[in-house]
Amino acid sequence: MTETRIDLLCLGEPLGEFNATRGEAGAFQFGHGGDTSNCAVAAARQGASVAYAGALGDDSAGRSIRALWAREGVDDTHVSTHPTAPTGLYFVDHGPSGHVFSYLRAGSAASLAGPRDLPRDLIRSARIVQASGISQAISASACDAVFEAFATARDAGVLTAYDTNLRLKLWPLTRARAIIHAACAMADIVLPGLDDATQLTGLNSPDAIVDFYLGLGARVVALTLGHEGSLVATPVRRERLVPIKVKAIDATGAGDCYDGAFLAEYIRTGDAFAAAAYANVAAALSTQGYGAVAPLPNRAEVEARIAAEAKAKH
Repeated sequence: MTETRIDLLCLGEPLGEFNATRGEAGAFQFGHGGDTSNCAVAAARQGASVAYAGALGDDSAGRSIRALWAREGVDDTHVSTHPTAPTGLYFVDHGPSGHVFSYLRAGSAASLAGPRDLPRDLIRSARIVQASGISQAISASACDAVFEAFATARDAGVLTAYDTNLRLKLWPLTRARAIIHAACAMADIVLPGLDDATQLTGLNSPDAIVDFYLGLGARVVALTLGHEGSLVATPVRRERLVPIKVKAIDATGAGDCYDGAFLAEYIRTGDAFAAAAYANVAAALSTQGYGAVAPLPNRAEVEARIAAEAKAKH
């Protein structure tokens, strides 16, 4: 009898989302978010087997998130329901410089979780364990849980992946920098965004940023560059990937989509550069609708666009 292994385990805080639409003033569309939950759904839509660990409130937002995961095939067995603490919420407005986030998450169910709540056997049986800067920013206990999860994973030979996802509304830069650098030093795959990485490292050059994270010990660094694509590197090779052209409406979940698609494809192929090329297309497609989750593409959609791009070049 062969051991069943989950492809990807994501840790963090799922959120209910209220996304401003461009129609009626003051109108918000309810959806789902939370960076690592978005990553989990994106990976599941690429065909990976995915589980989530964290906590939700006993409320309508929490139940809606569970219903989403059930539809997407994300295992929520290790997500607890807190009897009194709420599920976190956030609001997305669309300004001239892009999307603006506002959060209502203090004292949320996920922020009360800690190392004692970790599903250690599931961590040891995963292929990759993923978390982010936000997973650690929400509370000291949640921060410790990510460190403990990564230590457990590495002791078991399980790969770890970390998105720097800097949110200065949640913690000051000095603390964020120390914690995120420490987590990246425990990560096999580091997934920073250019704006975050510039603030965290003090560096402006994508190549210098990639070198910084490789210097912390990462096997793979995939740096997203927004509308300029991404830069992926290992200690012996790096490649700049240009984006495909799409009519972008809302980039709320694009970075998280990149993470989920990259990790799913990396698990499938073992090739960081193929995974980055795939994720580049998936992330671009995810900007064509409103909200973090609804526009996330599935594997058939990504592969169809990759085929169309290849045909256009010939």
